[in-house]
Amino acid sequence: MNNNQNTNENNKPGKKLPNIPKKPQKGGSKFNIFWVYAAIIIAIIAAQFLFTTEGGKEVSYRTFETQMLLKGDVDKIISYKSDDIVKAEVYIKKDSLNKPQYKSYKSTSSFNNNTGPTVYFIAGSPDALDKLLADSQKDIPSSQRILAQPTTKNNPLASWFLTIIVPVLLLIAFWIFMMRRMGGGAGGGGQIFNIGKSKATLFDEKNDVKTTFKDVAGLEGAKEEIQEIVEFLKNPQKYTVLGGKIPKGALLVGSPGTGKTLLAKAVAGEAQVPFFSLSGSDFVEMFVGVGASRVRDLFKQAKDKSPCIIFIDEIDAIGRARGKNGVMGGNDERENTLNQLLVEMDGFGTNTHVIILAATNRADVLDKALLRAGRFDRQIYVDLPDVRERKEIFEVHLKPIKMAEGLDTEFLAKQTPGFSGADIANVCNEAALIAARKNKTAVDKQDFLDAVDRIVGGLEKKNKIVTPSEKRAIAIHEAGHATVSWMLEHAAPLIKVTIVPRGQSLGAAWYLPEERLIVRPHQMLDEMCATMGGRAAEKVIFDTISTGALSDLEKVNKQARAMITIYGLNEKLGNITYYDSSGQNEYNFNKPYSEETALIIDKEISALIESQYQRAINLLQDNKDKLIQLADILIEKEVLFKDDLENIFGKRPFGTEITEELAKGGTNNVPPVEA
Repeated sequence: MNNNQNTNENNKPGKKLPNIPKKPQKGGSKFNIFWVYAAIIIAIIAAQFLFTTEGGKEVSYRTFETQMLLKGDVDKIISYKSDDIVKAEVYIKKDSLNKPQYKSYKSTSSFNNNTGPTVYFIAGSPDALDKLLADSQKDIPSSQRILAQPTTKNNPLASWFLTIIVPVLLLIAFWIFMMRRMGGGAGGGGQIFNIGKSKATLFDEKNDVKTTFKDVAGLEGAKEEIQEIVEFLKNPQKYTVLGGKIPKGALLVGSPGTGKTLLAKAVAGEAQVPFFSLSGSDFVEMFVGVGASRVRDLFKQAKDKSPCIIFIDEIDAIGRARGKNGVMGGNDERENTLNQLLVEMDGFGTNTHVIILAATNRADVLDKALLRAGRFDRQIYVDLPDVRERKEIFEVHLKPIKMAEGLDTEFLAKQTPGFSGADIANVCNEAALIAARKNKTAVDKQDFLDAVDRIVGGLEKKNKIVTPSEKRAIAIHEAGHATVSWMLEHAAPLIKVTIVPRGQSLGAAWYLPEERLIVRPHQMLDEMCATMGGRAAEKVIFDTISTGALSDLEKVNKQARAMITIYGLNEKLGNITYYDSSGQNEYNFNKPYSEETALIIDKEISALIESQYQRAINLLQDNKDKLIQLADILIEKEVLFKDDLENIFGKRPFGTEITEELAKGGTNNVPPVEA
C-alpha cells in the first residue's frame, strides 16, 4: 500500500520524479535479519564438526593386551556405557605414539592434534572389564597397573549447544512468530516497526473492483442514498453550489446476509475515487496504542488521497458503547481506539472530502457519540428482501447457473420467505450441487426445492431407525399440526407435511407464511394454536404426551412472552412494554419490573399458552376421525400435500389461496417447521 501511495503522490503535478528509478535498487539491497540468524546457525553447526575428535579404531582385547598394555604404552583407559555394553577408550602415551605399530591407529582431531583416544575395545560390563585388566596385569606391581576410569560420555560443545544455543534460537523464533502475528502483515511485511500502520486495502484505478450497482438486486432505497454519496464525490459542485455539505459518514445497518458489504463493494466498483476497505477488528491489537495509531495512519493516508471513501466493516468491534463492554472497571484499548476514531471523524482537524462508510448488524450497541450528526450523518437500514426483491436477487445469482427451460424465478421467490440475499445465493449454489449429484445437464425447479429443504431442514435421514409405535406417534403429531392449521383462518396455509426424519426433526410441516407488516392478536393466537396442535393430537389420541413437542413449546413461549412483555397485548398488564431498543438493559443487573409484575407475567404467559392448547384439543376432538384418517395416510405415504388434505377436510374456506403449482412443487424432503 505504501508503494502505491508514493507512486500516486509522485504523479501529482509539481512532484519531482528522479527518485522513482532508485526504488528497485533500494529493494534489492534491503537488509533481512533472517540472514543473520542463518549465519549463526551455520557457524554453530560448523563448530560442532570442527571441534569434535575421532573416537579411535576398534581392536580386540587380545591385541590391546599384547601390543599395548603389557608393553607399557598405555597412558589411561576411559570406560563408559554405550547401548548396554562397556566401551573402553585407550589413550597411548605421547612418547609411544611415534612407534611404527601405532601409525595405523593414529587418531587426530579436526586441527590435527593427537588429543583423542587411539583405539577402543568392547567389554561386556564394568566388572568384566576390571577382571580382564586385573588378570592381564597380575604380574605387574599394583602401583604400576592401569585401571579403567569410568565416566559418562559427554561432548562439551554439544552440551553447550543444547543448553544455551538451542533455547536462544527457540526464543528468537517465538519472538519473530509473535511479532508477525501481532503485526498482522501491516505496512512492510508485518515487522514490529510497522505495527502501528493501517492495514486498510486500497482500491483505485489500479485495483479495479468488478462489482457494481447492477450486481446489487433490490435495496432500492439503500442504493439511492449510497449512489448520492458517490455522485457527491464525483461531482461536488452540483451540491456545493446550493450550499450543501458533503456528509461525513453513512452507517449500513441490517441483519446478516442482507447485502451491506456487497453495497460497499459496489461503491468501490462505481466510485472513481480511492476506496479504503478494512474491518473493525483490524484496529484491535495486544499492544497499547496500536489501534489509535492505525486510525491516525488511516486518516492520514485518506487525506493524502482525498477525495476518497473509507469503509469499515463490522464497526461494532471498536464502536461499542464505552463503559458497557461487560467488564468491570474498564478503560481498555478498544475505547482508546474509538476515542481516536471520534476525533478523526469530527475533531478540530477537518477531513475534507473523506467519507466514511461502515456496516454492522449491532447498531444498538454502538456508542451514541459515534452516531451523532456530524459523524455518521445517515443510517441506512438494509432490510430482508420482500418477494419482489427476492425475485431480482434470484435473477442475479442464476446468471452463472445453467437452468432448465421454463424455470420461474417468481415461484422460487415465493418459496423462500424470510430468506436474505446470502441465503438465496446459498440456495442457488446448493441446487447446482444437487443437480450435479443427480447427473443432470441443467438445474430444474425440483433441485431448487430440494435445496431449500436441505438448507432449512438439514440432511434427510431415511435410514434412521424408527419403531412402528414411534412412527405412529410422529404421524399423529404432524397430522395434528396440519388439521389445526387447516381449521384456523389466520394460521399459515399448509403446503405439505412429512414424517421423514431430517436434521434433528423426526417430522415437519411446510407452510407458506403470509408476509405481514403488522400482526394482530387474533393472528398470533391462531399461529400459537396451530403450533400446539401436535401435542394436542397426542393428548386426544393417546391420552398422554411426549417430548417430541420441544421446539413447539419453545416457539409458543417466545410468542406468548413477546405478546405480553414487548407488544403490550395483554389486558391485565395494559399498554406497557419492557423492550429496550437501545440494548442498554442487557448490562443491568435488575429487571425493569417488580417481583409482583414478574409473577403476573408468568401467570399470563401460562394462561395464554394453556388456553390455546385447550382450543387445539377441542378442534381435534371435533375432527378426531379425520385426524386419524390423515395420520394413517401419512404413515403409508410419508408425505402429504395440499390436495390430500382437501380430499379429507374439503376446500379451505378462508386463508390465502395456494396455486396448484406451489402446492405440488415440493418433494418428499420437507424442511422442518415444527419437530
